[in-house]
Amino acid sequence: MLGSGNEPAAKEALSAWPGGLQIGGGITANNAKQWIAWGAEKVIVTSYLFQDGAFSIDRLNAILQALDYETSKLVVDLSCRKQNHKWIVAVNKWQTLTDMELDEKSIKLLEPYCSEFLVHAADNEGLQRGIDEELVERLGQWCSIPVTYAGGAKSVDDLEKVDRLSQGRVDLTVGSALDIFGGVVLFEDCVQWNDINRLQTM
Repeated sequence: MLGSGNEPAAKEALSAWPGGLQIGGGITANNAKQWIAWGAEKVIVTSYLFQDGAFSIDRLNAILQALDYETSKLVVDLSCRKQNHKWIVAVNKWQTLTDMELDEKSIKLLEPYCSEFLVHAADNEGLQRGIDEELVERLGQWCSIPVTYAGGAKSVDDLEKVDRLSQGRVDLTVGSALDIFGGVVLFEDCVQWNDINRLQTM
């Protein structure tokens, strides 16, 4: 939820598909459990974990406690920007760089606290100029829990590319490139790709 005034629409969406949607944006220890009660499958937390740009393990513990220590309900957003050949976690609409480098060490630190990671490559986001292939490959190597990558997808072929680079360990979000958002990638083609590949892995 970016910006104010989105809560009613978010609640309406959750009530339309209880337990089927995740929600992020403004999630804290004070409201996480309420969003689950309103129908969210999981809450996605990002900026709350960083106080003045510094990672806070206390805040991570607080939000997990609020969720009754159900790690299955928590997604940690590690969206990042590339700085000096490193990926640095960025918050506040990706404008503030934090003190956390996105690497194998930080992944292993956070994995016990959540069920999934969300990673936007902020430098690629919305440009439709291709994914950060190196980051996708690294995420496939580092992560032992589900992880979704977003940023730069421009064709259905990117679904296959992410699957190959990550050895099937990373999912891809296609956003502004989708036809339903004014892009050129057909939503139906993405659904078909998922259906075919889901059958192949069963």
